Amino acid sequence: MKLRFLIPLFAFFALVGVLWIGLSLDPRALPSPLVGKEAPDFDLPQLRDPDTRFARADMLGKPALFNVWASWCVTCRQEHPMLAQLRNSGVPVYGLNYKDTRSDALRFLARYGDPYQSIAFDEAGMVGIDYGVYATPETFLIDRHGMIRFKHIGMITPDIIENKILPLYRQLEAES
Repeated sequence: MKLRFLIPLFAFFALVGVLWIGLSLDPRALPSPLVGKEAPDFDLPQLRDPDTRFARADMLGKPALFNVWASWCVTCRQEHPMLAQLRNSGVPVYGLNYKDTRSDALRFLARYGDPYQSIAFDEAGMVGIDYGVYATPETFLIDRHGMIRFKHIGMITPDIIENKILPLYRQLEAES
């Protein structure tokens, strides 16, 4: 009879334990199924020149950063100086302008600067879906063969640059 009253108590404490563990997890640390796999192929018009195409193949040959951004994204504005810092450190930075309008994106670059070597214009967001993007900004480090080696969800910070992106980029660069 006493055991019957203890079962709900044990179930309650088990549930509290699971929830406690869940609260301690970092929601940005979601593992990406694309890390270690070939980056999805794409061929889109360039943001700056709609008559020119930009494809995944254009990023091959040297490790590169591929940053998904939009002019409507407040965090992208805050992150923008970090991308310029990466480019100044010798990291090729490419962009995917995601679910945006061309005029708004160009205005954003004119106002905040343009750290990108080339930018694919993904107005419909279809390439973003292929890359598993669910929020901007998202950033991928792609090796010279087109394999995704790192994914970061959210804003790139100086700490992430110094402790994750640059060391991995230098390692990938040395493998070339």
